[in-house]
Amino acid sequence: MSVLSVAPNLLRLARGGFVMAREGALRLADPIDLPPHVRTLIRLGRLIERRGATDGADGLARALQRLGPSYVKLGQFLATRPDVVGLRTARDLERLQDRVDPFPQDQAEAAIEEALAAPLAARFVALGPAVAAASIAQVHQATVRDAFGERVVAVKVLRPGVAHRIGRDLDAFLAIARMIERWVPKARRLKPVVVVETLARSVAIEMDLRLEAAALSEIAENTAADPGFRVPEVDWERTARGVLTMEWIEAIKLSDREGLIAAGLDLPALGQLVMQTFLRHAMRDGFFHADMHPGNLFVDAGGGLIAVDFGLTGRLGKKERRFLAEILHGFITRDYKRIAEVHFEAGYVPADQSVDEFARALRAIGEPIHSRTADQISMAKLLTLLFEVTELFQMQTRPELLMLQKTMVVVEGVARSLDPKLDMWATAAPVVREWLERNLGPIGIAETAVEELRQLVRGLGAVPELLLRIERTSIELEEVVRGGLSYSDESIQAIVGGVRRAALWSNLALGAIAVGLVVYLFR
Repeated sequence: MSVLSVAPNLLRLARGGFVMAREGALRLADPIDLPPHVRTLIRLGRLIERRGATDGADGLARALQRLGPSYVKLGQFLATRPDVVGLRTARDLERLQDRVDPFPQDQAEAAIEEALAAPLAARFVALGPAVAAASIAQVHQATVRDAFGERVVAVKVLRPGVAHRIGRDLDAFLAIARMIERWVPKARRLKPVVVVETLARSVAIEMDLRLEAAALSEIAENTAADPGFRVPEVDWERTARGVLTMEWIEAIKLSDREGLIAAGLDLPALGQLVMQTFLRHAMRDGFFHADMHPGNLFVDAGGGLIAVDFGLTGRLGKKERRFLAEILHGFITRDYKRIAEVHFEAGYVPADQSVDEFARALRAIGEPIHSRTADQISMAKLLTLLFEVTELFQMQTRPELLMLQKTMVVVEGVARSLDPKLDMWATAAPVVREWLERNLGPIGIAETAVEELRQLVRGLGAVPELLLRIERTSIELEEVVRGGLSYSDESIQAIVGGVRRAALWSNLALGAIAVGLVVYLFR
């Protein structure tokens, strides 16, 4: 790597380090875990700390805002990784807002025309000024005309040149991550390089607005029959990589408490709806809005929720959904042994650990809950304590569960802001019970059996082809033998290849037949 290619990153790192030091973010560093030369740099950095800087986590948030959109996005991403930055810092970073100035109207219009490959007037009757601006994109109100007449839409457009700027900053982040892995051995388990690479993938997805449109469409399908919840409808004709056009929402922001009260809406009922909506999406659908802060939630005149901004979503597999349902149900019923067994069944805790000892640790978390009133119990805090305990039993970090935990912290905070006395457990119980009855009851067992039978049939259907391949391999071996054996490399490689192929396909065929017999006998 040449000096010229490294110099820009070094300059960006130097600027970033200066701003971090100035805002007091260096207070977060623990000198005990750092090499001597790094401790010296931190002590020097603390000398330029501005007067009045008292909190490292708050200083980090301020520094990221000063450094620009890419750093704000980094802060938002780190808020989903309490395992990397710590729970306290993660919560402070959740408050980080994309309060940036909008880019000029003429640039927005040019970007829309380029993305849609058509003149603005051909797609829109009118395009108003930006009504909201974020680090990656901004939103305009516009009017379109179609067969049903004129209607108002929201147009989200990417910032010009944002991909280049963020790519440049990500290079600097990667350089920092590599330095951390090299200089701070204890931080290697947190995999900073992997964290930056994951951030890069996340940002790449967020900068393709067609994928956000697809998330809106998927959520709309999943929730079509859900009372009290919907998402804006996507205008696919006016959506492309750099532009997302969707229904304009005329409703009250959930953050506008006075407006909700003036509209005569039932705030405690809204709190229940927010919590149950999140749990239903996470457990039933396995796909949820992972940024459900009040600014992204609206309430219509009938008290229904409308969610926007699906740039950040979370996904849970069937195993993770069962894990979530059973641990919540286990804490509700105080069945700590079952909670422990679920961790082992899911493969989250190594098999060489003790189920009974793990159950005892879970009891230490769960029992204090039952000595408190419902409004004093935090479901999000419970999950946080749970993940802390699992570290003692060598549970590996699960990114999908961290996203779930982070979102639950936000959702629970929103629900309690609407009703401080909200009983989180009574609110969650119907959704948890519905999932358990549906998936672990007779219907769920029958559906699982049908799916396994389908897989068996597909496996048995492939057996004839496997046998034909074995026969072809046998013929190849006969031809090798008939041609005479020698100690040449070609002959040896031919024999080894033939034997490996024969063993592979015969084992697969026998395995498929054995699985079929076991399933048939024990059904």
